[in-house]
Amino acid sequence: MPSSPIARELRKIVGSEAVLDRPEDRMIYEYDAGLSTGTPEVIVFPSTTEQVSQIARTASRMNVPLVPRGAGTGLSGGSIPRAGGIVLVFTRMTSILEIDAANRRAVVQPGVVNADLSAAVAQHGLYFAPDPASQRASTIGGNVAENSGGAHTLAHGVTVNHITGLEVVLPDGRVAHMGGKAVDSCGYDLTGLFVGTEGTVAIVTAITVKLTKIAEAVETLLAIFNTVDDAANTVASITSEGITPVALEMLDGKTLRCVEEATHAGYPMDSGAVLLIELEGLREMVTDQADAVRAVCQRHSAREVRRAANDAERQLLWKGRKTAFAALGRLAPAYYTQDGVVPRSHIPKVLRYIESVAQQCKLEIGNIFHAGDGNLHPCILFDMRDPDQVERTHQAGRMILQYCVDAGGTITGEHGVGMEKNELMPLLFTDNDLEVMALVHDAFNPKSIFNPQKLFPTPRSCRETNIVRSSGVPR
Repeated sequence: MPSSPIARELRKIVGSEAVLDRPEDRMIYEYDAGLSTGTPEVIVFPSTTEQVSQIARTASRMNVPLVPRGAGTGLSGGSIPRAGGIVLVFTRMTSILEIDAANRRAVVQPGVVNADLSAAVAQHGLYFAPDPASQRASTIGGNVAENSGGAHTLAHGVTVNHITGLEVVLPDGRVAHMGGKAVDSCGYDLTGLFVGTEGTVAIVTAITVKLTKIAEAVETLLAIFNTVDDAANTVASITSEGITPVALEMLDGKTLRCVEEATHAGYPMDSGAVLLIELEGLREMVTDQADAVRAVCQRHSAREVRRAANDAERQLLWKGRKTAFAALGRLAPAYYTQDGVVPRSHIPKVLRYIESVAQQCKLEIGNIFHAGDGNLHPCILFDMRDPDQVERTHQAGRMILQYCVDAGGTITGEHGVGMEKNELMPLLFTDNDLEVMALVHDAFNPKSIFNPQKLFPTPRSCRETNIVRSSGVPR
């Protein structure tokens, strides 16, 4: 099969071994962890910023979409080539360029895996705080693109709170540097602006991250409840007591039974829900807070509050939480994870609504989520081979996110808008709001070369319509 003109141009930049364009190779990059698919024309694996710059310049000259991709663990279709074109994969840019332990900073390439960075700096008593459930696979570049969160964001914040500098490539190939190791820099906060833009304005090629000191003491509690309502009502009560755990996670009965069968982590098989609560800090403070949290849980009818006896037990409990999505695979061939956010006090009624959606749409839904942040992750179980189930799954997802917005929340907490939720943006933003975002987008990416048809309702402009037609990708 003859190569396309863009594939031939890319081979001149990175060499033949770093370009894929056979049909079977292209199929592998049609997916991420969401439901949507899109076929790239060609896949390229740069090794340097200079190569990324040349690739961007070539894509712009040939008017071909360019979509950056980390590990493909995203849940909103952000790394899917919706308009075809080039998928740029960072699996060859995985170096930790610098560890500055004295100043608690590191500089990394975008393909560095989240958990690998924490492992590399652990010898200095430090770690990288954002910890999405996919941290053993997801990359720092992808975390920056989606402004990822994780279990410990309740106290530490999301990715944007841990990034102090970026090196980026613009669509015309120029390389620009934002921020640095300093806590703050003068001028516009472009570092903060670029985090969470999902690859639609620039491609990140180096990241300066803030590292966090490992706490003196950590206490992990497992609170067991007979009902989802009791567990949900406990969440807001804990924070209203003036206690901010570093993590406050909730698993409902359906989910924790799957987790226990898969991991044998010690979760109860007969409860309605559990809260996994983690506290950290100075030893005396943690002990006092653990006592206070235990009292709040008991006021809300917790039948038992267990304390992880040692680090091995703590790690086992967290293994169960972080592999919970995979464990749900025991119940159905596929699941669709939503990412809505609501104020903590609304969690009980939103969970009851999710259950009503499951009954109305005749689907099973499990709940595993960052309860302390109000960041819900209802997992809708279904069979991809059944078109009717697929349609009902999409319907259930839309109903849940609409309810989150009506409750004063939003349509994503950490997994981005991508192509799964871009048509829902008008639920949150007026035409004027979206136009301001579009002005920012167009200032950096005026031809919509980078990751087109994401974030904004589509097609939002003639340019994006044209770039779809020019890609030449079979539809």
